[in-house]
Amino acid sequence: MNTANKFEALSFGMPWEEDHGASQAIKSGNMLYISGQLSHDMDANFVGEADFELQVRTTFNNIDKILHSYGASRSQIIATTVYVKNVRAHFKEISRLHKEYFGDHRPTSTLVGVVDLALPQQLVEISAEAILETKG
Repeated sequence: MNTANKFEALSFGMPWEEDHGASQAIKSGNMLYISGQLSHDMDANFVGEADFELQVRTTFNNIDKILHSYGASRSQIIATTVYVKNVRAHFKEISRLHKEYFGDHRPTSTLVGVVDLALPQQLVEISAEAILETKG
């Protein structure tokens, strides 16, 4: 069996995973692809309606949960894609929060302004890619 083509999916058990037919993350080899995350708790409740900063912090927290499940940390993220409603109004805030989350680590990042996201109260969605450490 060629293990390079083996995929390992991660689920939080959220209803939209089944509805949309997607996983929270896929591990392939030493690469981890994290689906667009949003601001929710582990009971599938939306967190931070109308509070942009809380939504961003909760979204990054969900990314941390995924990384932790693979024994990884945010310093292993190599790229993010950040989707923001009303990006002009939130540009400084998303930039500050992204920089704060990563500290001295500097992944590549694409910031995209969007008209809408999946949930009406959702203001931000963030996907990421990480390189996992290989065992010796």
